[in-house]
Amino acid sequence: MATVYLPTLLRPLAGGRDRVAVEGATVRQVIDNLEKECPGIKDRLVENNRLKANISVAVDDEILPLGLVEAVAPDSEIHFVQAITGGR
Repeated sequence: MATVYLPTLLRPLAGGRDRVAVEGATVRQVIDNLEKECPGIKDRLVENNRLKANISVAVDDEILPLGLVEAVAPDSEIHFVQAITGGR
C-alpha cells in the first residue's frame, strides 16, 4: 500500500495521524480510498473532479503535473502540498 503523508491541517480528519497506508493505482484511487478511512478529506483536496488549485501532489518526492491521474506504485510515498502564495 502507498503511504500518504498528511499535512498538519488534514490530520484531524485522520484521527491525528501524520500518515495513512492506502491502496490505489492512481492519485484519484488513493484519494477515494483515503476518503473511506478519513471522511471529509476528499473535500479538502478535490474540487470539480480535479485537485484544488492550491494543492499539488508529490509522488515519491517528485511534484507531478497530472494530478489525479498520476500513477502510484504500491510502495509510493504521497504528499499533498499546499501552494504558498503572497509575498513580493
